[in-house]
Amino acid sequence: MEKMNRGVITALAAIGIAQGLKILTHKKVSGEWDVGQVSTTGGMPSSHSAGVSALATYIAANKGSRHTETALAVIFGVIVMYDAQGIRRHTGEIAQLVNDLEDNFAAIKGDFPSFEFVEREKELKELLGHQPIEVVGGAILGAALGYFSARIEG
Repeated sequence: MEKMNRGVITALAAIGIAQGLKILTHKKVSGEWDVGQVSTTGGMPSSHSAGVSALATYIAANKGSRHTETALAVIFGVIVMYDAQGIRRHTGEIAQLVNDLEDNFAAIKGDFPSFEFVEREKELKELLGHQPIEVVGGAILGAALGYFSARIEG
């Protein structure tokens, strides 16, 4: 049986470690333990950034910075990190505005019985993306793990 690709293992480990660290960073920020943070999107550090940075660093450490595989991993990583802190974060901010607007409509409905408004059962998910510092934190974590994985492989 063939061994699993070490780059894949490294990237998946970085994602898992980053998700686990969200429990600790949530505790530091909120003062509350929440094991559910391990399965959330958003938060510190970005597991997306950790995964792609770990893979790119692992490849660069093994193949060199001028190799085509390194270039592919770096460009892929930059796109993922840009998306995590850009588009996905803005989508979360829009979701928050929509949820607030719906709450305001619900309040208005109480004052105007003839106003027809049906509330949704669930609010939109607001924490989708990352603040830039969360992306940087994930990238640093991933790069360290990718480098360490390449060094211990020998």
